[in-house]
Amino acid sequence: MKVWLLLGLLLVHEALEDVTGQHLPKNKRPKEPGENRIKPANKKVKPKIPKIKDRLSADSTPKTPSIMMQMMDKGRFQKPAATLSLTAGQTLELRCKGNKIGWSYPAYLDTFKDTRLSVKQHERYGQLTLVNSTAADTGEFSCWGQLCTGYVCRRDEAKTGSTYIFFTEKGELFVPSPSYFDVVYLNPDRQAVVPCRVTVLSARVTLHREFPAKEIPANGTDIVYDVKRGFVYLQPHSDHQGVVYCKAEAGGKSQISVKYQLLYAEVPRGPPSTTISASANKVKGGDDVSVLCTVLGEPDVEVEFRWIYPGQKDERPVTIQDTWRLIHRGRRHTTRISQSVLTVEDLETIDAGDYICTAQNPRGQTTVATTVEFS
Repeated sequence: MKVWLLLGLLLVHEALEDVTGQHLPKNKRPKEPGENRIKPANKKVKPKIPKIKDRLSADSTPKTPSIMMQMMDKGRFQKPAATLSLTAGQTLELRCKGNKIGWSYPAYLDTFKDTRLSVKQHERYGQLTLVNSTAADTGEFSCWGQLCTGYVCRRDEAKTGSTYIFFTEKGELFVPSPSYFDVVYLNPDRQAVVPCRVTVLSARVTLHREFPAKEIPANGTDIVYDVKRGFVYLQPHSDHQGVVYCKAEAGGKSQISVKYQLLYAEVPRGPPSTTISASANKVKGGDDVSVLCTVLGEPDVEVEFRWIYPGQKDERPVTIQDTWRLIHRGRRHTTRISQSVLTVEDLETIDAGDYICTAQNPRGQTTVATTVEFS
């Protein structure tokens, strides 16, 4: 009887172990009450908290390797840093790997078609060379590979390179400007930049209003300073108008920039807002008539005019004169008024009909018309 009782107890004990799964490994200690029973696979109790750099690199798009190299002394090459400081007068040579390379560099070098700049394409790389560098050459230099199908090429975003270069020159803390006074237009729907860039990366730069005389703080919310662009007005408004200048300090020296006139222009962006009118819509033979086409638009946006008129096919002689000027409207707003005047003298029968004006800017075109009839 005792034997059967012992066998029964053993069977019940094994069944309980199968149900609860509480076999203890021989080399493991028993779990303490409340202790986590699931151990990480890597046997580390504390979870690894990724560093900020790791999180940023995981969230951001992987950077493509730069294809740009800088020629150093003694025939050495190295990848340029994001920003470089070179002494004015030095020769700059950049190379970018690829059999078809596009380049971009400070517009100043293109504007005057500077012979100091040379861009060549070799079999395996593109080469940019700038000799006798000056402080005015300070800016972004970049390159990219091109994917071409026939004569049509597009930029290869996987093959790019760039560096911003400060050319330091004695007595020049600011990048020289071609004029002593410049105009900056303030539009409420986009940023405005006061382009006082420096040639010394470590320079301290401040923005000042001429009248009333005071420093304008770059508080990081309304105005920020970008060493590659200048002072950026993030949300321009009419109170920002006035004459301003920048002051730079570096190495115990200070310098004042050129002055900038800030003008506010609250004009809707889009195709030209165009009107047309004739000096007379009812005319007689031998009269003179002028047709005026007018556009009100943004101060810094140019407008082009095209005309279609009744005597055009017969090569009727006409006079066309295009002009523009800035006008100040209510609440200190500034607008550009562009006009084109078509004049016909000594009218004939073929001059009667529709006079059509098309005004075009970078955002589109508008066509308007008026009719001139013989009375």
